Amino acid sequence: MQQTTGTKGWELTKPPQDHLRVEWAGGRFETAHRGLTGEVEGKISPDFHLIMVTLNGGATHHAFRNDDGCRYEGRDRKGMVSFLPAGCNRELVLRDVAWEWGAIAIDPTLGNPMLRKVGSHVVGRDDFIFGMTAQMSGLFRHEGSLDATYCSAMTLALSEYIIRRVAAPAVIRTAAKYALTKRQLADTYGRIDARLDQPILISDLSAPLGVSEGHFFRAFRGATGQTPLEAISSRRMEHAALLLQKTDLPITEIAAHCGIESPSHFARLFRAFKGHSPSRWRKR
Repeated sequence: MQQTTGTKGWELTKPPQDHLRVEWAGGRFETAHRGLTGEVEGKISPDFHLIMVTLNGGATHHAFRNDDGCRYEGRDRKGMVSFLPAGCNRELVLRDVAWEWGAIAIDPTLGNPMLRKVGSHVVGRDDFIFGMTAQMSGLFRHEGSLDATYCSAMTLALSEYIIRRVAAPAVIRTAAKYALTKRQLADTYGRIDARLDQPILISDLSAPLGVSEGHFFRAFRGATGQTPLEAISSRRMEHAALLLQKTDLPITEIAAHCGIESPSHFARLFRAFKGHSPSRWRKR
């Protein structure tokens, strides 16, 4: 994961106070705060598909015009979501704005190609997209980074959600279908177990099977009832529990063996799966 500061594809007359960005293969996440500002004008020129969410605050007046003809003029409130396709520019004006926002960007060359069929649009409120973006923002600001496996899974889930929520039903019905065989599932678990101490991207699991990330995500969830991220986290925590029981390795070292750099993130994840902190599990 690469963390940077500053803007990418954003030209604003008054930049926000803290614009943070983290990148991974296939996407990036950006977030920023802005104190009360009378007026802001600017242009967004995205090279990735861009999902923007108002996490807190808003603006008394938000007007924009996109290259594909989509327009909006009105208030901007907490929870407002807008989608801007890659290569579609936006000119905007904000008045009396004070907010926190987050944006998830998806590489059009690696994401689901059906996203290209989704035009720019605005949603007054979408709890799924808002919740995902708020969670990523909270983790990013608390941990100082985001897990690449987590980001890959979240953006893939977001792509599928947007396609099914917005794209025409005919497009959905013609989507290719794919199902994992028992052998493919066993091979996938073997690849996960062999890389528990490393970041695991969806592409690391889908490419050896010769399928797209979107097809793999749906087929894996259909076969197991879990998303790939849930399965990876579960196997990491089972491995951690075994190391806590059978070895006297420091907890920070066990976290590293499970591919998790942050001890606090490891502790929260372990408690969520096992119901106890790592140290209490070891004592028990």
